[in-house]
Amino acid sequence: MEIIAFLVLGGIAGWIASLIMGTDAQQGIFLNIVVGIVGAVIGGLLFGAFGSQGVSGFNIYSLVVATLGAIVLLWLVRLVRG
Repeated sequence: MEIIAFLVLGGIAGWIASLIMGTDAQQGIFLNIVVGIVGAVIGGLLFGAFGSQGVSGFNIYSLVVATLGAIVLLWLVRLVRG
């Protein structure tokens, strides 16, 4: 059950990040999930580096961490691609 919750959280975070970064029309649901999951890892690392807790389960705080990580990921992709 945890993997399903992680996929749902990743999908929501990726979707919110893609709306904020303006890439929603270019991404489908699968890419939103991937961006959200990778964003959760990036967000967890960033928050951990500053002494805060990363993704801690299916809650609002984890959604914020994953969304911010996904925004960083999309920004880096945009920076690399030009």
